Amino acid sequence: MKLEQICEKLEYDCLQGSMDVEIKDIIYDSRKLEKGTAFVCMIGAKTDGHNYIPDAIAAEASAIVIEKEVELTQIPDSITVIRVKSARKALAYMSASYFGYPAKELVTIGLTGTKGKTTTTYMIKGVLEQAGKKVGLIGTIGSLAGDKKLPSKNTTPESYELHRLFREMVKEGCEYVVMEVSSQGLKLDRTAGIEFDYGVFTNLSPDHIGPAEHASFEEYMECKSLLFRQCKCGIVNIDDEHVEGILKNHTCEVKTFSTLKDADLKADHIGFIKENGKLGMHFSVSGCMTDEVKVHIPGRFSVYNALVTMLVCHLAGIGDEAILKALEKVQVKGRVEMLPVSDKFSLIIDYAHNEVSTRSVLTTLLEYHPKRLICVYGGGGNRSKLRRYDMGEVTGELADLCVLTCDNPRDEEIKDINHDIKVGLAKSNGKYVEIDDRKDAIRYCITNAKEGDMIVLLGKGHEDYQEIKGVKYHFDEREVVAEIMQELQK
Repeated sequence: MKLEQICEKLEYDCLQGSMDVEIKDIIYDSRKLEKGTAFVCMIGAKTDGHNYIPDAIAAEASAIVIEKEVELTQIPDSITVIRVKSARKALAYMSASYFGYPAKELVTIGLTGTKGKTTTTYMIKGVLEQAGKKVGLIGTIGSLAGDKKLPSKNTTPESYELHRLFREMVKEGCEYVVMEVSSQGLKLDRTAGIEFDYGVFTNLSPDHIGPAEHASFEEYMECKSLLFRQCKCGIVNIDDEHVEGILKNHTCEVKTFSTLKDADLKADHIGFIKENGKLGMHFSVSGCMTDEVKVHIPGRFSVYNALVTMLVCHLAGIGDEAILKALEKVQVKGRVEMLPVSDKFSLIIDYAHNEVSTRSVLTTLLEYHPKRLICVYGGGGNRSKLRRYDMGEVTGELADLCVLTCDNPRDEEIKDINHDIKVGLAKSNGKYVEIDDRKDAIRYCITNAKEGDMIVLLGKGHEDYQEIKGVKYHFDEREVVAEIMQELQK
């Protein structure tokens, strides 16, 4: 592909060489440089791409994209040099062109907010798939084209990776993509140039504020608000106190959802479902849909996640009946995920592995008034001891019994990690037992469960491995529970 075509949506100055040069690939990581590539000199938190111009020369790159003054005499005439205002933005526009603008071939749904993004992206994906659509997903847990896993790193990948994923999804036959749009992704122009069909705001609370992230809450909110200047339709939670800041200078049509105010979609008569070991929520909606709704994901937050899902899918043309049927079946892997093992007690898997997320999960489950709340968890090795103390304290405060076991001990001993957890448990006088083998710990809870109990397996969530002494061993809690149930039935 010619450099001129790759840069067709870009404002630039060509300082030397020809724009007619052929480009084999776009590179922003100097370690991947090859002959015939275009090297984009991005400035990161720790490194400056301009420092690697000698590497690009040595690799015989065809073009170099700069945003700072450089000494052109050091660069051979055979290499085209173009200057742009922002190399990050240039990478985004160049990548979109290089991959043939794949975002335009998909219905793009982007979600931003502090909490609920991962769960809601999976709920939207689940409902669209139940309606017969093939859907791509990009987010914290990874990237998917339908059921096919695609390699990706960040919650919102770098712009080049993003457009590569979009192209892969189109090749796999996807019609929609649902993605988490992080504040960092927006701040660093990873989504620059994409016009989302739907942008969603879930909620906002202080997070990601500090060195190398956001300087202040105001900047964090400003970055989130950028999504509503690059989408056609913005779908926002008007119950959140920061919604005005999020919509500041918006350029999109706005649709609203709420549990408290008149909105395009409003939930009323909210209640809890607790039947045959299953937990969930029921509520009625008014506005663009008028229906009774059930969702088998526990917690009040599930109502907000369901409202987003319903509004997005309704606006995308999915029939109301199909939406309601699909919502009843949707489960999100590792996020308050119910495993149907018994009519007498409930078994839940959740990724919570710090004090804030654990408190959120346990207070959610306590609203269902379990006979006993039993937590199975460990702690990550080579990680902060403070997190272990906090986990011990909150589980000791809220759970009736803690079963301390193995998580990802990495290079540490399980007994040492659990010793730290017990420091926190002592603060809240929490009851506990220790069973190092996680499968044995789960079996112990299932065999000793009483009617009305809730057993929650914390920390693994969507993970399918345990990391011990530098080795990752396969360990999927869903498979482990199924094996235990088979063994018990025998």
